[in-house]
Amino acid sequence: MTRTHGSTSTFARSSRRPRFTLALTVLAVLALGACGTAKATGDDEAASTMAAAPAKPMGSLSSPALAEIQKHITQTCPAPGTPQEGPPNPRPAPPGEEPQAGTVDPVMPTAGPEVELNARDWCASNHHEQRVYVAVQELTDPTPAEVRSALNGLGYPDERIHGLKQSGATTQFFLDLRENGGRLCLAGSVGGEEPVVDKCVAPATGPFTAGRTQH
Repeated sequence: MTRTHGSTSTFARSSRRPRFTLALTVLAVLALGACGTAKATGDDEAASTMAAAPAKPMGSLSSPALAEIQKHITQTCPAPGTPQEGPPNPRPAPPGEEPQAGTVDPVMPTAGPEVELNARDWCASNHHEQRVYVAVQELTDPTPAEVRSALNGLGYPDERIHGLKQSGATTQFFLDLRENGGRLCLAGSVGGEEPVVDKCVAPATGPFTAGRTQH
């Protein structure tokens, strides 16, 4: 009887073990599945967040060499984001009078610095243009290397200088002056009779590309 009882007991333990092992296996599979789902969900959310995040605009244009002009701009120019007042509307003819023959009403701009730059960018550009003009005007051999050196000497770092290329005796360049949401850039050309330094409009965000600027 003891032998038979022991045999029955052994069989009972043996018959329960596969069920217990199977239950553990199922739980492990469910846990792994849940972990994988959570990881996939987390990855999807991260990817979605990265895709939705806009490109960051350029930060403050600061360096010891630019401290003085930046201080002057802060003191004399409108606050960042101040809208630029558009050019005045054409003056109408006095009542009862016909417009003079041959006169043409000025065309209101629809793109470019006049409408794309805010008041602060427009004001700041005048200060940057003047100092850049004076610096490149003094170059006797305005190669791209010399132009870069002159701009570096004014405090503009290499990452702000773009499109340096020479065509004949003329060297062209762009300066990315975007900061705090602005869109200001300068387009320059030196080597002709007189240097040309003028304001332009850069993309609001993302890397600076000379081909995407507006004059």
